Amino acid sequence: MIKFEQILWNQKATYIAGVDEVGRGALAGPVIAAAVIFPSHTIISEIADSKTLNQQARHHCLKKICNSAIDLGIGAATPQEIDELNILHASLLAMRRAIDTLERTPNVVFVDGNRPIPDLCYPQLTLIKGDQRSQSIAGASIVAKVIRDHLLKKLHQEFPAYGWNQNVGYPTKSHYSTLEKFGPTIHHRRSFRLQ
Repeated sequence: MIKFEQILWNQKATYIAGVDEVGRGALAGPVIAAAVIFPSHTIISEIADSKTLNQQARHHCLKKICNSAIDLGIGAATPQEIDELNILHASLLAMRRAIDTLERTPNVVFVDGNRPIPDLCYPQLTLIKGDQRSQSIAGASIVAKVIRDHLLKKLHQEFPAYGWNQNVGYPTKSHYSTLEKFGPTIHHRRSFRLQ
């Protein structure tokens, strides 16, 4: 998980930012992105792709990430921006916003996926399945996932019928049936197939 980081740490790259987003496949809620910079030669063995960790493990990792990271940034793209830009461009926008909130200037940015972030003034390395190959990207995916899940659970209090405390906005059978009965909320992505 630190192979790519180790190469650059050994070349005296001090600030390697990993960035990832969550929520691309959801019908409701924003896309949330996080960027994380760990100190050189930091290894956190529990970090893994957020999709492979249960909620308790993600929260445990989040504490370790927050205690270890020297910088952490959060970005988002709203459902309205997703509808205007499309989900790919909105995801890249959220990632750029996460990087823009970092206090330190990255030497390089590790980006999950195969698309570089447009208009980013830092060197980038795109990594397909980066959340399985880079500790920095995996750490960012955990932070983004915990934040987005928390946000959707708060929105559930406003719109309890949709079950966002369970499906966090993803297209489950019960989410579809509630959409059919009540229609979309202001938090739904109108450009997505909602039925």
